[in-house]
Order: sequence, then structure tokens, then C-alpha cells
Amino acid sequence: MSRFDQVISRKNTNSVKWDYSKNIFGVDDVLPMWVADMDFPAPEDVIDALHSRVDHGIFGYTMPGTSMEKAIQKWLKRRHNWDIDGKIVTYSPGIVTALSLAIEAFTSEEDHVVVQSPVYYPFFEITKKHKRKVLYNELLLNNDFRYEIDFLDLEEKLSNPKTKLFILCNPHNPSGRIWSKDELTKIGNLCVKHNVLILSDDIHSDLLLFNNSYTPLASVNEQIENITITCIAPSKTFNLAGLQASAVLISNDSLKRKYNETQQKFGLITINTLGQEAMEAAYSHGENWLNELLIYLEENVLLIEKYIHKHLPDIKVMRPESTYLIWLDARALNKSDDEIKDLLLKKGKLALEPGSKFGDNGAGFLRMNIACSKKTLQDGLERLKIALKK
Repeated sequence: MSRFDQVISRKNTNSVKWDYSKNIFGVDDVLPMWVADMDFPAPEDVIDALHSRVDHGIFGYTMPGTSMEKAIQKWLKRRHNWDIDGKIVTYSPGIVTALSLAIEAFTSEEDHVVVQSPVYYPFFEITKKHKRKVLYNELLLNNDFRYEIDFLDLEEKLSNPKTKLFILCNPHNPSGRIWSKDELTKIGNLCVKHNVLILSDDIHSDLLLFNNSYTPLASVNEQIENITITCIAPSKTFNLAGLQASAVLISNDSLKRKYNETQQKFGLITINTLGQEAMEAAYSHGENWLNELLIYLEENVLLIEKYIHKHLPDIKVMRPESTYLIWLDARALNKSDDEIKDLLLKKGKLALEPGSKFGDNGAGFLRMNIACSKKTLQDGLERLKIALKK
């Protein structure tokens, strides 16, 4: 029996996923398979490191040291063949926070920011809250049911004199698509050409499935590295989101200095003590746990593909190349997102993310989180069938 087969109740832990269904969906008796955290315990080495730090009993001011930098360096080299200098590392409570700080640091009101929809919705929501204009470079679905980049449209938007920042999601959320080195090179060269900074959210980069590999954009060449801010975190990889610890990698000294000044402006100059312990332990000792997790996630992907093909043939499954999120195409049902959501909640008792949340061209899709036991996944699939089967 896999360690990931164990079903552990997360209720009454103030879990957003499990304890706030009533607040978010208006019902409290649904199976939540929406928000992107896992239902698996963190690696034992991480839990042991936290216990050891708690047992010390003193939680004064702390800062990540060189041992953290070395853990990140070794992890990136070992998993992704990316050599970095420890001096480029800075820290953030989370990647959404890092995104907000980057928008504040490198753009002004009414500047334009380019995002590729459908995409993780804080990209455009936070941009709008900063009173910047969002330009949508909509991704295109090819005949293989795979997203591609519309490079002509991308260059048009990057060439606008008011465009100052491009936000990349690599691997892509919600589809799990990993951008190839050729695609990344094209993106990077266009941004260099038009003097546009790049913020690359690489939070799903460790969750590589089916022998896929990932290329960090900043590793492509020195010119692209010089305009790229890369965000990574152990939060998705090891299910540590609640500990709020991530890393921001900025090779360009002047960009890093400006980013750090913005951090100081808002008092966000470090991460919490337990988050530091968990991050270092995860990157130093979590590899075997992750390798087992990836096998389990691949099995879950195959399970959902087989089930939906058999029971819900009108729905198409986009196989993720990375991450534990499944992008489902329900457009053949000819129902609005609100109608589908109503069927899921009231008939199937199942909570999923509606595709329109990720942008207008996500309408008719659903995002399903399969980072759970096979027992829970099977329950979710049965509920999906009850809700949407004709």
C-alpha cells in the first residue's frame, strides 16, 4: 500500500479546501477538489525538522542563511541541471506576494502587463488591483488538444510602449503544459527586443510527469537571464503552502536591488522561522518522497483518463506534463460555466474550479485537483459522472 493511499481528514484544521466550502460555494456537503494543495502529509524529514525547531522553543527573529542558499542551489542543479549563484536568491512569503511586489517595483500605474490566458487568475487580478492594464495573449488549442503560444499576438502586445512586464507560467497552470526550450527562447528574445521584464512563476516545475523535463527560462541564455525574475517554492512540491515560504531568483543586480527595496517598503524582508526550516529540509531531504509522489500522481492521471473516456466521453482530458491539476474540456455539453457549476454542486456534490476563472477563453473547462488518495479520486469521479452524464 502506498503512503499516499492513506486518507487523512483535514476537517477542523481551518483548511481552505475542506472547512470553507459554505463560504466559497454556498454549500458545505461537497467533496472539494478545487484549490491547489494536496491531501498528503509532507515528507517525514520535513516534519522531523519542524518538530526539532519547535522543541527548541525559541522563535525570535531569524533569517535564511547560506545553508538555505546551498540547499536551493543543489536542488536546482540536481533536478533541473540549472547552476545558480546563491547570491541571486531572495525570499518571499509566497509567489503571489512576489508577483505583487514585482508589479509594484517594476511598473507604474497605467503601464501594461501581458499574461497568457487561460492562466492562474492572480496574474490578472492582482495586476488590475495595482491599476495596471492587463493585455491577454490568449493561448491557442492545437489539433492535438495542446496549448500553443500565439507569437504574432504576443509580439504585438510586447511591442506596445506601455508594456513593461510579461508574466509567464512555466509549467502552465491550469493545463500542466511545459514550455519547450525553443518556445522559451522565442519568448525571451521578444522580451529582450522590446525591453520588457519577465516574471516567471515556476512553482509547478518539480512535479514533472511521464518523463517530461523542464527548462527554466533564465537558464536559456545570459541576455534572457538578465531580464528574468524566477519564482520557485516547495509549497506545491511538498504540500507546504500554509508555511508560506518561497524563493525569488534575480541575477540582475540592479533588478534585485530594486525588488529588495520594494520588499523593505512593505516590511516583507524575510520568511517565518518554520517556513525556513521546512523549505531547507524539503530541498535537502525530500527527493525520495517526491519520486514516490510522482509515480502516484501518474497513476491518478491514468485512472481519470480511463474513467472519463468510459463514462463521460463528451469530456476531454488534457494530460498534464507537470503538476497534479487536470484541465477538463466540457464544452461539448453546451452548458455555461454557471450551469455546470450548479450541476456539480447540487447534483454531484462536487466542488471544482470553473474554467472561466482563469480567463474568458477558459469558459467551458474545469480544473480538477487529483492530489489525493485513489479512494478520494474515485469518489470524485463518481460524483462527476452523476453531475454531468447525459
